[in-house]
Amino acid sequence: MPLADPLDSSAANGFIVTIDGIQVPKVVEVSGIKAEVEKIEHKQQTSDGKYVVRNLIGRPKAGEFTVTRGLTDSKTISDWLKTVMAGDVKGSRKTASVAFLDYAGTTLQSYNFTNCWVSSVEVSAMKAGATEPATEKFTVSYDEMTVA
Repeated sequence: MPLADPLDSSAANGFIVTIDGIQVPKVVEVSGIKAEVEKIEHKQQTSDGKYVVRNLIGRPKAGEFTVTRGLTDSKTISDWLKTVMAGDVKGSRKTASVAFLDYAGTTLQSYNFTNCWVSSVEVSAMKAGATEPATEKFTVSYDEMTVA
């Protein structure tokens, strides 16, 4: 569903993260979503001796994004990392998506990732007297991204 006015933009505070079709709970931040294509620099001399440099389109690059969520008793992400560390490639590969939502909660755009695996998990610092929630930050590496 499009936004109400053509001059409106999506707010960055409405999103859903899913891994293998299961919504990740308590997500507070997603960062690093980026699509890239390799650049091929082609240098040549023309027949009249002029030096020319052209940038050609290369292959799509794989990528990664980071998810930060409130720490819970769920061991889903750390168990996923254990599977990766054990070398179980088939068991490690998953699909993921990040959907941007409009003000009514309808999906505006969805970024879909294939052949994902978790490459790192980091727990927030623990401090006596802290007044912020504990978080778990994990990085997801992927082979391919499509936008729907």
